[in-house]
Amino acid sequence: MKKRYHTLVIGTGCAGYNAADRLYDLGVRDIAIVTEGRFMGTSRNTGSDKQTYYKLSLCGSDGDSVRELAETLYSGGGVMGEHALCEAAYSTRCFMRLVELGVPFPANEYGEYAGYKTDHDPRTRATSCGPLTSKYMTEALERSVLAKGIEIIDFQRVIKILTEDNSVRGIACVNTVTGEISTIACQNVILCTGGPAGIYKNTVYPESQRGATGLAIDAGAALSNMEEWQYGIASTKFRWNLSGTYQQVLPRYICVDKDGNEREFLYDALGEESLGLIFLKGYQWPFDTRKTDGSSRVDLLVADQIKMGNSVFLDFTKNPKGLESGFDSLPKETHEYLERSGALFGTPIERLAKMNLGAIELYADHGIDLYTEYLEIAVCAQHCNGGVAVDENWQSDVRGLYVAGEAAGTFGVYRPGGSALNSTQVGSLRAAEHISKGRSAIVGEPSYTPPHIRYGKSNIEGIRDELQGEMSRVADFDRSTAGMKALFDKVNRLCDEFFEVAEIEDPSQIAELFGLYDTVLTQRSALSAMICSAESIGTHGSALVDRLPRREGNKPRATRTLTRGAKSENAPVSPMPSPELWFETLLARKKREMN
Repeated sequence: MKKRYHTLVIGTGCAGYNAADRLYDLGVRDIAIVTEGRFMGTSRNTGSDKQTYYKLSLCGSDGDSVRELAETLYSGGGVMGEHALCEAAYSTRCFMRLVELGVPFPANEYGEYAGYKTDHDPRTRATSCGPLTSKYMTEALERSVLAKGIEIIDFQRVIKILTEDNSVRGIACVNTVTGEISTIACQNVILCTGGPAGIYKNTVYPESQRGATGLAIDAGAALSNMEEWQYGIASTKFRWNLSGTYQQVLPRYICVDKDGNEREFLYDALGEESLGLIFLKGYQWPFDTRKTDGSSRVDLLVADQIKMGNSVFLDFTKNPKGLESGFDSLPKETHEYLERSGALFGTPIERLAKMNLGAIELYADHGIDLYTEYLEIAVCAQHCNGGVAVDENWQSDVRGLYVAGEAAGTFGVYRPGGSALNSTQVGSLRAAEHISKGRSAIVGEPSYTPPHIRYGKSNIEGIRDELQGEMSRVADFDRSTAGMKALFDKVNRLCDEFFEVAEIEDPSQIAELFGLYDTVLTQRSALSAMICSAESIGTHGSALVDRLPRREGNKPRATRTLTRGAKSENAPVSPMPSPELWFETLLARKKREMN
């Protein structure tokens, strides 16, 4: 590890590796990747029933265009026009590079990359390598980075982005083993640390995912749309989305009270209608306030049971109520799907073995036997559509601080499933291109004085558990305005006095201490955005506010929520750009650039 670099990338997921790889190819070689754990993070350690990559259509006879794809992204509401257009225009370039790096996306014998329809997708733009698509992407990009000899500085948690005159000057980091704090000078930072995984108790982010949005908050960067999240039913013992065939095989939904009494609560509430709604959760997995009279009733009923103190499980060993007389009572869509899948028989686990044996093996690999065990579940936070506010080059309003992947706030209320993976590649490439065109500057060694650290009996776990539990109780998909305001006041006070309150037992916990501080800063900003949104918009997207109905109709949201520290406000989104498309003009521009 040197004391000075041109550019530092923070994070070793899809976005981080791509940022470093692209910088190298663009001639910026004085770079390094900093990570607290090379094998940590969401990209490498998560997936779903069929983890999706969303891009321009590349098969069949149906038409598509960059502008159409951009309009789809923009129509989600709260999205900046320049982000929608960039993510559409770059999607094919980024996708094909992953193909060239060996990511096994399926194609026919003539080279057409097959697609399917995902959520919020008017076409069949989605593709997948199966449940571990982002893992394959990470590994392919990592191989390219290692082959180029790009330095990876491991076991270093970045605890502060050092700035002067609102410009990046370096970073401070702590060794996760020894607790030693050091600084590194740099001209640019590309923050690729994923979403703010630590703010909720009920979360499907892998335990290895920490997030570091607080670094940007502490540096003074604005955030965008931190109230916009995606939530859905997931297992809690092993964190995994329970979408796709996990629902389409029709498991039982049961609750167990504190005395061990169990009942099939979904059927008790919905009767035979429950069978069709369970099936719909397979491809309507995210909670959606537009579906509170449909499939999202399942999420609400699950959450209500948990708030009553009951545990909730999926049971694949027995058929749910309503199937006693056979499969003829199923809704037409459900019956046809199971029939075409050759699974109109047996129990849920037998149907799952027929349709998706890997889904069973996945849990077996994590010590859970779906043939004999109940699977404990909750409605969990899965993805933050907001993040650090960035411009068309994915640069924040702190000069030299770029943000890519889920840490960047480029999505709004809704987004097509799989667009997040495309965003990791587009955002990191845009950042690398912009950095490569800038001038190099000699940056002096930055100064950093760490806060006073209190030693005693560690209270880190207690603070974290309390705040995460409160966030899941009042500020997940089922939000209480009064509850969020009370929690905001508590978190806001803690931010101001954190290093006077928090204690650790020894230096090996310093990284954990700063990780909690990062989480608390992020919780404060997220709550600020949620309260602002609750008061100005109310129920919308994935946010059911005070159990009130939607009031904004079906028009896409024309504003976004901007947050700086503890203060939030509504701001208009930018329109879709209308850039130059005359070939001769663009050719002349390219020639000037080459000269």
